[in-house]
Amino acid sequence: MTLDAFGSRELDVLRVLWQRGPSTVAEVREALPAPLAYTTVLTVLRNLEAKDAVGHEEEGKAHRYFARLAHAEAQRSAVGSMVERLFDGKFESLMTHLVDARGLSDDELRHLHALLGERLEGSPDADVDTDDDAKRDAAADTKGEARQDGAP
Repeated sequence: MTLDAFGSRELDVLRVLWQRGPSTVAEVREALPAPLAYTTVLTVLRNLEAKDAVGHEEEGKAHRYFARLAHAEAQRSAVGSMVERLFDGKFESLMTHLVDARGLSDDELRHLHALLGERLEGSPDADVDTDDDAKRDAAADTKGEARQDGAP
């Protein structure tokens, strides 16, 4: 299920459940960014339950609602959908846009570099020099720069 299937109020309620964990209607209502009537929150929760994104357990006279849709899965789905629609399915285009448009700090860039390095080390293609790597190495050589991996 993609996040496109949810309205903004439904996403607000899901966000509360992801942050707080299982909650009653009253608890969800208190945690929402905008004030909503109790019956509105209940209706949203029931709609989410009908979409199988939320479940509930009885707790006395109240119901305690919980997210069935994991936050990480919702993020993966939303990003995948966005990449398909806005970047022609190319994750590299999304990354390029984020790095160029956001003005990342040096710390953020170092963190991303480390994450990508870890990912490459775990990749079966990590030992294979791609054409792009060769081009970067050649460009560094012409500028008199050392390769990133310390090789001559």
